[in-house]
Amino acid sequence: MLWSLLKILVFVALVALIAFGAGILMETAGGVQITVAGTEYTLGALQSVLALGLLVLSVWIFLKLLTLLVATLKFLNGDETAMSRYFDKGRERKGYQALSDGLMALASGEGRLALTKASKAARYLDNPELTDLLTAQAAEMAGDTHKAAEAYKRLLSNQSTRFVGVRGIMKQKLSEGDKETALQLAEKALALRPKHEEVQDTLLQLQAQAEDWAGARKTLTAKLKSGSLPRDVFKRRDAVLALSASRGVADEAASIEQREQAIEANRLSPDLVPAAAMAARAYLEQGKKRNAIKVLKKAWEAQPHPDLAHVFAEVEPEETAEQRVKRFEQLARLRPQDDETRLVMAELHIVAEDFPEARRALADMVERAPDARVLTLMAAIEKGEGADNAVTQAWLARALTAPRGPQWLCTNCNHIHAEWAPVCEHCTSFDTLSWQRTETPEVASATGVHMLPLITGAATASDAVVVQDVIDAEELDDVSESDETSKSSRSEDSSEAKA
Repeated sequence: MLWSLLKILVFVALVALIAFGAGILMETAGGVQITVAGTEYTLGALQSVLALGLLVLSVWIFLKLLTLLVATLKFLNGDETAMSRYFDKGRERKGYQALSDGLMALASGEGRLALTKASKAARYLDNPELTDLLTAQAAEMAGDTHKAAEAYKRLLSNQSTRFVGVRGIMKQKLSEGDKETALQLAEKALALRPKHEEVQDTLLQLQAQAEDWAGARKTLTAKLKSGSLPRDVFKRRDAVLALSASRGVADEAASIEQREQAIEANRLSPDLVPAAAMAARAYLEQGKKRNAIKVLKKAWEAQPHPDLAHVFAEVEPEETAEQRVKRFEQLARLRPQDDETRLVMAELHIVAEDFPEARRALADMVERAPDARVLTLMAAIEKGEGADNAVTQAWLARALTAPRGPQWLCTNCNHIHAEWAPVCEHCTSFDTLSWQRTETPEVASATGVHMLPLITGAATASDAVVVQDVIDAEELDDVSESDETSKSSRSEDSSEAKA
């Protein structure tokens, strides 16, 4: 409303200004004298201005006619497009203006306006490479997927825009959940542009989800050759893919190729725990115990893990508990201060009924990292040393609500997995699982003590009361220790102040 009123006011002001100028010119004395063929013409001020305008218009018309004459001569001399170019200049100007306006609307996030400008540009311009691309992107922004798909299909007919069309349809299929078609389109797009990083990542993820490990390794090699992937990351992910291809190597029906792939995965990335475990089992199937032990030691030195300990125990399945403790000292010497080393040795000492040594193996983990595994081992130690059931059950009650300890955690979405997998089952990201403790605190259950009879199968209602008393007593001991510490610090402060 205000804009319309402003335009009316500007128009009235221009009319008034022209009328005022014309009145001044009519009242102005003198003029212009022109002599033509002996005849003298005298023009007033207003007449002179009008004559000047007519002269400018005549010159413009003369230039237009001259340009048309030149185009006609070119056409007569064999240039078949000379006349069409002459008459299309105005259309091209309007078309490129509409194209420019559409690009500005697209950059501003105005999808509907960009779609309108794209339609106008398509009417004036004979350049489908530009107009179809603008139409497709504007339709996507406006939510018109059908129109966008039609524009992308038109782009497929031109060699220079075929990649854009294939990539656009691929992204549409991904958004629709049609991963099988998207995988085929990603392969075609990568064939057209082998160095396109986004297409490489998309194809790699789709191949990993489809468990096409051989194709994924080819795509990973293409990423390395194009320079979009560092060599150390390439080795790690190539090991993950080789490991994924060798799943099931521990089965009796596992092929020789699967065992070789497991060994190759360990060679590519010795610190990859699942690869080391599978490679060690592959060596054990071949009767090569020394190779298996060497692989496990190297992996344990990089990152101690329960799976490695399980495979190390499989090396000598018939040994006694004391012999196993002695043999596992080979691993313990590699990372003696690591929590996993302490836990494994504590478990072995418990099996060997050496409970004081098991307690020494845990050391300060009860105070520093009291997770469910540590507290359960403490319950077993107390039980083995002949403690009351209430004490044992108190440790088990604490284990109910304690953190779970290190787990396979997706670094992309923080989803916890029961076992390692190459692709996250929650966010479908590739090679994002890491063995670590969760950063988010776990919520403790207030009914942990009351659930204990369901676990032990031997506790009574009075036992639950005793368990709670033990837990309360431990908490009181902690409080009293902190009070004594604060009192001693205050007394030291007061003595210093007196001094």
